[in-house]
Amino acid sequence: MRIRWHGQSAFTLTGDGGTVLIDPFDMRARPAGSSFKFDYPQIPPQTVDLVLITHEHFDHNGLAVAAGEPAVIRSTAGHIDSPLGEVVAVAGEHDAEAGTRRGPNTLFAFALDGVRVGHLGDLGQEALRPAQAAALGTVDLLFVPVGGGPTIDADGAAAVVAELDPRWVVPMHYATPALDFVAPADAFLDRFDSVTRFDASEFELADAPSDGRGHVLVPAPPSAGG
Repeated sequence: MRIRWHGQSAFTLTGDGGTVLIDPFDMRARPAGSSFKFDYPQIPPQTVDLVLITHEHFDHNGLAVAAGEPAVIRSTAGHIDSPLGEVVAVAGEHDAEAGTRRGPNTLFAFALDGVRVGHLGDLGQEALRPAQAAALGTVDLLFVPVGGGPTIDADGAAAVVAELDPRWVVPMHYATPALDFVAPADAFLDRFDSVTRFDASEFELADAPSDGRGHVLVPAPPSAGG
């Protein structure tokens, strides 16, 4: 499986079983007058089999970057058929106040090339509820927000990782040179003994450590032309 980080919570996962785009943003849809820094490069148009959208904020729901006619699962819950097989969409919240501040947030789980993937979107709850963790099930590769602010912070993210016990963890939604309204990933990374940093925003999962669990994988932030 090849993993490409576009910035924020947006990833393209490509494997023998298909290609999925998760939480894409479209810089062309950025609200006018935004005061926060969000300077990631525009995600290029790409042909994918499936698009997953965890919630309806502009930095997560840029469906227009997906070319062709992919299947789309957005802001919902249930066991849903897709070109990649069953996707489990788990209802969650974008805040610690039952979604009353920032709305709902879907947690996704699906399999690609025999790897069980979990993507938590903008998880803002103080903790996973037991029913949510049970619905997600066993997770091999977990994408988790770590930057605080509108999502869980380093402590909350570390607790979720401990609960789900994935083999690999990819932090997301944290401060980089392109984004400044959340905290950097350092406080989260400091909690783990196995941290692999990649020189590019794309990497092969085959190049990651495979023994044991709790390996943190950190792609480089995407940059214009890179």
